[in-house]
Amino acid sequence: MIKILFICHGNICRSPMAQCIFQYLVDIHGLTDKFIIDSAATSTEEIGNPIYPSARRILMEHHIPLLDHHARQFRKDEYSNWDHILVMDLTNIRNISRLCEDSDHKIQLLNDRPIDDPWYTDDFETAYQQIYDGCVRLLNRLVQPSKKGEDHVV
Repeated sequence: MIKILFICHGNICRSPMAQCIFQYLVDIHGLTDKFIIDSAATSTEEIGNPIYPSARRILMEHHIPLLDHHARQFRKDEYSNWDHILVMDLTNIRNISRLCEDSDHKIQLLNDRPIDDPWYTDDFETAYQQIYDGCVRLLNRLVQPSKKGEDHVV
């Protein structure tokens, strides 16, 4: 099993969007039994809250199934539980670094550049596209072709 954790500030927009998108990609490629996927926040501000309505709307517009979600904060003691901890921006890296030391180099940006928080920008479509692209690249990186010369799964 490959264990993936997505992180953003409040765990109501970007990280649950990434969790839903990555779960969808894993499911449509028949890889559900190979992954454990979750998301969390670096802050306590939104604990217990569902996916933000605009994030829910954009996922539904793109036909991404919604997961039952309630925001939670990342805990230092769970660092060892995850193979990959993917954050949305540099502030998330700084905040999670206050919670734990990244001794195994698991923490990295999901995308090759930070994904702006749509809570502030109100641009959920751009965030969706950046998260989707990052999830596709992540899945392709993690799932090796079974035979030399085969294309990636996504």
